[in-house]
Amino acid sequence: MAEARVRPMTPEDVPLAAALSSESYLAVDRRMQPRALPEPTGRSTGRTAWWETRTRHLLATDPGGSWVAEVDGEPVGFAVSFRRELTWVLASYAVRGDHQGLGIGRALLAVAQDYGKGCLRGLLTSSADPRAVRRYRASGFDLHPQVSLTGVVDRSAIPPGRHVREGDPGDRDLLDSLDRRTRGAAHGPDHELLLGHHRLLVSDRAAGSGYCYVEAGAPVLLAATDRRTAARLMWEALASAPVDSPVSVRHVTAANQWALDVGLAARLDPWTSGYLAVRRLRPPAPYLHHGSLL
Repeated sequence: MAEARVRPMTPEDVPLAAALSSESYLAVDRRMQPRALPEPTGRSTGRTAWWETRTRHLLATDPGGSWVAEVDGEPVGFAVSFRRELTWVLASYAVRGDHQGLGIGRALLAVAQDYGKGCLRGLLTSSADPRAVRRYRASGFDLHPQVSLTGVVDRSAIPPGRHVREGDPGDRDLLDSLDRRTRGAAHGPDHELLLGHHRLLVSDRAAGSGYCYVEAGAPVLLAATDRRTAARLMWEALASAPVDSPVSVRHVTAANQWALDVGLAARLDPWTSGYLAVRRLRPPAPYLHHGSLL
């Protein structure tokens, strides 16, 4: 087999990277997902469009953070990373199954991490695949197990008086301030992307403040000054779920027991689900991270 060549990713690579990531992630899900959960399926057309939009956004803000590995001119792997202030994030990373174990993933991770040199902190989400866990731990990341909460919300458990309002672009300074407080860096331009695709909830009171982006009744990114405010925001997100439709709250770490408590009170089922990997950073709290924008 010819030696792999690693080169910068371009916007033209995005559709191929999307297909490669969908194929790779589905293979991992089929190996690692508990049998009691529904059989994993491929990425939907809508989710593919979002993946491509998000990746093009990161290429625009951080053109030096994304790479493609080729063998005989054919893409077989990629890594997408970016920097926000002094935090480096690995957004997405995959190698085609028939090219794994050949050092291609190691080479991609090395160039992506090199882009983060000078950053004080690092963040990424890892699957439970032992090979991924081994690689991230060898790269200096601390690994914190995550829980996903899935099921139909028990609407009788939703508390009244949640004191939450709709957010808008005028809340940007508050959002960035909450980001810095919880994870050490603002999301900056990522808020523009998220505002265009998700409902934003905000709680801004003297006792505490926070925000939550919501999709289909589930929080996809949440940050707050305190657990009580975070819980109010999560309840408001769950209250917006379509009646009798299942929701999935992902990325709950042990540092965020408040989220586990809310999910259990809503009669959602907890399942272990991969790891939050951090470098020179405690697991953010109160915080539910975004899977790729962290």
